[in-house]
Amino acid sequence: MQTTPKSRALTPEALAMMDAIARSGSFAAAAREMGKVPSALTYNVRQLEEALDVLLFDRSSRQAVLTAAGQELLIEGRRLLSEMDGVANRVRRIATGWESELTIAIDDAIARRALFDLMEAFYQLPGDDGKSGERQGPPTRLKLRTEVLSGTWEALISGQADLAIGTSAQPPDGSVHCALLGQMEMLFCVAPHHPLARLEQPLEASTIAGHRIITVADTARSLAPVTIGVMPGQDVLTMPSMAAKLEALLRGMGCGNLPASMVRRHLEAGRLVHLSTDRGRRIVPLHYAWRNNSASGGQPPGKALSWWLQQLASPTTQHALLEQHEGLIL
Repeated sequence: MQTTPKSRALTPEALAMMDAIARSGSFAAAAREMGKVPSALTYNVRQLEEALDVLLFDRSSRQAVLTAAGQELLIEGRRLLSEMDGVANRVRRIATGWESELTIAIDDAIARRALFDLMEAFYQLPGDDGKSGERQGPPTRLKLRTEVLSGTWEALISGQADLAIGTSAQPPDGSVHCALLGQMEMLFCVAPHHPLARLEQPLEASTIAGHRIITVADTARSLAPVTIGVMPGQDVLTMPSMAAKLEALLRGMGCGNLPASMVRRHLEAGRLVHLSTDRGRRIVPLHYAWRNNSASGGQPPGKALSWWLQQLASPTTQHALLEQHEGLIL
């Protein structure tokens, strides 16, 4: 099949240029980012427009405002660049065994201190030359993303993450492997000056429903988001993270559940009070999961993912990820 001039114009460099202009908001800023002069960038854009026979930017605006055609090219271009990165990743993995990048989605309930200990140990591994150190370690770039509830699953099954830590019990489908990380106890807490702290325990659900509950927003976009512990008609304060929820609880802005290991020091210091409810203890099983590529005829896990899976299978690591919240809360 003969390549047309229009398809030849859609090079990775041209798509990256469009992305840089859209992100920076101006030709001048994009030129600085790409190490070019603005006039060269303007010339390249005009060449691309001529090859595609469309206007990509609105010339009536002083800012780099995309036309509808330009917006479509940006969206599709970013998708193509991502797919090209994926191809490069797979090729490198087949050649060396190391992934070029490993993305890990962690649920916000996972202890950050233990996670950073794992990352530090990973970077101390010997590289392909058998040496260890800052520059001779594994060639795999780590990328972390924090998710909440269904968002952790979504990141994995959508291909945005290679490994998910802190998922719920049941995988959405059979395309992933899933293993138990451990049991996390959630404690229902309030500040000492909160009205619920003065009531007789165990608290009934109807009593709790009359007070504001603090939750953390599920980060899922495609999967159905999950809401836990909220009763019909109850006032809700939604926070972006566990750390923000903890701060709101400490200020007496509502009630809510948090991991026992996260609130333990605040309970001991009297800054929070643990209240029993008629629902009894709440124990949540957490898992870690990774995509089951081998089941569909794909390649087995690369060296980086294999190392992380080996660490996660250790009872010591599992305990640390569930318990070591003290000293580092992001």
